[in-house]
Amino acid sequence: MAADLHGDVLDDLGARIANGDLRPGHVLTLAQLEQEYSASRTVVREAVRVLESIRMLASRRRVGITVLPRDQWHELDPMLIQWQLRGRHRQEQLESLMELRVAVEPMAARLAARRATPQQRAELRRLAEEMGELGRRGLAADDAYLQADIAFHELLLTASGNPLLATLRVPVREVLAGRTRLGLHPPVPAPGTLEDHLRLALDIAAGDADAAERQSRSHLLGVLGELAPPPAPPVG
Repeated sequence: MAADLHGDVLDDLGARIANGDLRPGHVLTLAQLEQEYSASRTVVREAVRVLESIRMLASRRRVGITVLPRDQWHELDPMLIQWQLRGRHRQEQLESLMELRVAVEPMAARLAARRATPQQRAELRRLAEEMGELGRRGLAADDAYLQADIAFHELLLTASGNPLLATLRVPVREVLAGRTRLGLHPPVPAPGTLEDHLRLALDIAAGDADAAERQSRSHLLGVLGELAPPPAPPVG
């Protein structure tokens, strides 16, 4: 396989590890990777360094480059999220990210109701109304809706005033974008979705922390339920 750019080697090698094609404990060498990708040592070394930085690989003298077990990976790295969304573990990744959102976004909504600036409250409402207009026109799978959806949830996390919650903007952005890129977002949102966003924005604008938290949790649990596969039929 010819790969002249660092990004090509990085993307393919990272995806192979994330997909389980290269199992934990598998040992690679720079020479082997150079030959496999028809790439220079510099290109290969840079790709390996990036994967080491997110703990997917570890280089050891006299051992080689070893694939690390998943429990050591930096799971919130955006590249890793993208690789897993493209691979055979897509369903697991989508559910894991949604479970994370259910755990943190309701608290962010509660805090935003207390701490958001007037400008942030107004912008959340504007974004919710924009999503509503696009969704009712059957454009919820389009880029304009996606960008408004991402902006709404990123602003929600930022408006919480908690810098740790705000760092979760990246995984939230990736799961929202991933659903659309993979064709998993319907052109017309599920019933109640558009109203949920507007209701949440209004609760935050009114400073009703309890209602904002309840609304956020209810909405996200509904989305999680949409993602979960149907239960297997009983045996016998």
